[in-house]
Amino acid sequence: MANRTDPAAKSIRGTNPQNLVEKILRAKIYQNTYWKEQCFGLTAETLVDKAMELDHVGGTFGGNRKPTPFMCLVTKMLQIQPEKDIVVEFIKNEDYKYVRVLGAFYLRLTGTDVDIYRYLEPLYNDYRKVRKRLNDGRFVLEHVDEVIDELLTSDYSCDIALPRIKKRWVLESTGTLEPRKSALEDDFEEEDKEDEDQPMPDREDSHEKDYYRERSPARERDRDRDRKRDSHRHRDRDYDRDYDRERGRGRDRDRERDRERDRDRDRDRDRDRYRLRDEKDYGRDRDRERERERDRRDRDRGGRRRSRSRSRSASPGHDRKRGRGSVSPRRTEKEDKQPKKKKEKAKDDGTDHPDPEIAEANRIRASLGLKPLRP
Repeated sequence: MANRTDPAAKSIRGTNPQNLVEKILRAKIYQNTYWKEQCFGLTAETLVDKAMELDHVGGTFGGNRKPTPFMCLVTKMLQIQPEKDIVVEFIKNEDYKYVRVLGAFYLRLTGTDVDIYRYLEPLYNDYRKVRKRLNDGRFVLEHVDEVIDELLTSDYSCDIALPRIKKRWVLESTGTLEPRKSALEDDFEEEDKEDEDQPMPDREDSHEKDYYRERSPARERDRDRDRKRDSHRHRDRDYDRDYDRERGRGRDRDRERDRERDRDRDRDRDRDRYRLRDEKDYGRDRDRERERERDRRDRDRGGRRRSRSRSRSASPGHDRKRGRGSVSPRRTEKEDKQPKKKKEKAKDDGTDHPDPEIAEANRIRASLGLKPLRP
């Protein structure tokens, strides 16, 4: 019951006002001792007393991210939803700076774009120091105008995501918001009028006056704030430029990686094609070598068959004698050679007869093809 939103509260940006605080942070706030003891039963009238007791601003701190009393009071304001006049009185309060910051933070969460610029921009002239607690528990000193600048220019403050608002130049272009007018312009105009009425001083006095005018605390703070804002803009621009550059580099790396992958795929495909071609060529060469070996073997076999047939045809009666199985081929060849020698010897005997007349007659008969004479 104590953590429920007031039934009479209106929805903000289409949701429950307490949903503007993240669920995890909201659960930690509900479990916090300050919320249970100090924020229970607070109303819009009694909330001011608790706001005046604040001594620092911040979101969460410590290792377990404990919420600060400032954040507990912001959640309580979202729960009870005070009237707009009360919130405006918080912002216009000049005696208690933390009450002013609390009202400005609540208006940044729940107000419209025009109300945010209208009521928060005058706080740029508040240069009072406030204590801010960081996430690690340390305290740092900031100015009220720095806190307001963070609320207007940043999307995240005190561990809460701030709702988005339109840019000021958009509201000025549509006519819903007047151009911003600095609170120091009236002082500048009065000084200009006084300078015109007064006589021209000496050059040294004018230099000294200009020097001190340029070094006034208000102008120094304005310059510091403008310099800080410009640094934020340049940093954001540099960040966007670096982000675009890194994104372009990432695209180039992805594109180069795709090219490398395609080259590797083509290389593997060519290697497979060459390997298959080499295997085919190797198989074809191997088949050719086998055919050559087979032809060589056939030629050798044919040569041996022809030599055997010649040897068989050269020896008459070889098959007949081999068929009988009595005499070997070698012996038949010797026997065939021996009769030739005997015949030659017999023939020679006819012509070499001791009787010259018979030898001459046998020689004549041999030339005529007749048989020699027998003695």
